Amino acid sequence: MEAYTTVMMKPQDTVAVALTNIPAGTKLQVACQEHRLEVILLEPIEFGHKFAVKPMEPGDDIVKYGEVIGAAVRSIRTGEHVHVHNLEGKRGRGDQLDTQSR
Repeated sequence: MEAYTTVMMKPQDTVAVALTNIPAGTKLQVACQEHRLEVILLEPIEFGHKFAVKPMEPGDDIVKYGEVIGAAVRSIRTGEHVHVHNLEGKRGRGDQLDTQSR
């Protein structure tokens, strides 16, 4: 059985990152601090790409390394690839800033 490496930095993260190419159907044990999650990949995940470690609904924040990086544009299942096809980025977008706090 081949071992695959992933990284999830904060318990509140909704995604983890593949540190190797990982085929669809792979059952992973994703570890973050004292948390352990079992994820079965629904599609292949390439090195450096994200996959969901919990289900998300449209508008839900997508959290990577403890930071919100975007919002789900559709339902995302655990084990699904998370990328531009189902994520709308918030970073660097002036129209997504909280203007009340300025």
